[in-house]
Amino acid sequence: MIFTYNKEFVGDVLMVIVADNEGAKVTFERKGNVTRIFREDTQQTIAWNIFQVSEYLDINQVGQVTLTDQDVAKLNQELQKEGFAEELINDHKPKFVVGEIVEMVAHPDSDHLNICQVQVAADKTVQIVAGAPNARVGLKTIVALPGAMMPKGNLIFPGELRGEKSFGMMCSPRELQLPNAPQKRGIIELSDTETVGTAFDPARHWQG
Repeated sequence: MIFTYNKEFVGDVLMVIVADNEGAKVTFERKGNVTRIFREDTQQTIAWNIFQVSEYLDINQVGQVTLTDQDVAKLNQELQKEGFAEELINDHKPKFVVGEIVEMVAHPDSDHLNICQVQVAADKTVQIVAGAPNARVGLKTIVALPGAMMPKGNLIFPGELRGEKSFGMMCSPRELQLPNAPQKRGIIELSDTETVGTAFDPARHWQG
């Protein structure tokens, strides 16, 4: 679940993104200050727009924002007041973490993509399809997991690349908009001493 807010350019609207519409047509229903956006085919909720949100939340961040459980409880009260049955579930897990490539094979339908198994926690490994020329087994890098919002605003959801499932993205310094990022292809390379699953910290993980 992604919370995003930009009062200057969007208005006093909290956008809550809960799923990828996967290219399907969407429609919406609005009740009071709450708009539910959902797929026409499955009725699955894709996002919520909550208007005049500053009346009950104090948001000082811009872009992807972090809310407390108390903040989310207030949002759920607003949804219930307007007659919506669904609830928002706060997700505290970091979406940008240290990952390590533990397996890598060439994509069968590409001359530059690789299918990587990337450990992102002590007990979790995900498959990521990547075209980084410096990807290799044993490399530790920064991984954007599903639910992440990149600095440019694009969202990370599970998907497929040429028929192979992919559950995140290994990031380059340029994609993370790190200072003095080299203008060339390639994911960020971390020290072997970094711990898998650690939340991304630009001050610690980049000395560009």
